[in-house]
Amino acid sequence: MAIKDAPTRVIDDVGQEYDPTEAEKEMVDTQDIVRYMEYKYPEMTAEFLQIQSEQYELFLRKQHDYGPQNVAVGTALKNKEDIKLSLLGLFFRMNDKIERIKTLLMRGGEASVEGEPVVDSYNDVSVYGIMAQVVSRGKWAK
Repeated sequence: MAIKDAPTRVIDDVGQEYDPTEAEKEMVDTQDIVRYMEYKYPEMTAEFLQIQSEQYELFLRKQHDYGPQNVAVGTALKNKEDIKLSLLGLFFRMNDKIERIKTLLMRGGEASVEGEPVVDSYNDVSVYGIMAQVVSRGKWAK
C-alpha cells in the first residue's frame, strides 16, 4: 500500500521534527508504510508483532477452553440482535478489564491477586477488541 499524503518532514525518536534523508524520502515516496515503519522503528514494530503473536496464541487457548458459544451468548449470531447481544457482552468484559486497569494504576500497579499483573488486563482488552471485530464481520465460530 503506497503512503497517502507522505510527510515531507519526519519526527525523530525524541519527538523533534527534521528533514528526512534522501533514503527516507525514497522509502516514504515509493515504499509502503509498513516497510518504512519497520525500517525506522525496528524494535518497536518487532515487539508489536511479538505481542500480537502472543495474543493470538492466548485467544486460541481460551477458545479451546471455553468454545465459541461463550461469546455467542447462546445464539447462532445469525441476525443483528444476536450480534448486538454478543457485542454488548464483549463490551462488559472489556469494561471490567478497563476498570481493573484503572484501579491497578491508581494503586501504583499493585495487584491484589498475585500473578495477575496489569499487562494481563491490557492483553485481555486487546483480544476482546479483536473478537468484537470478528463478531461484527459475521465470522465468529466459522
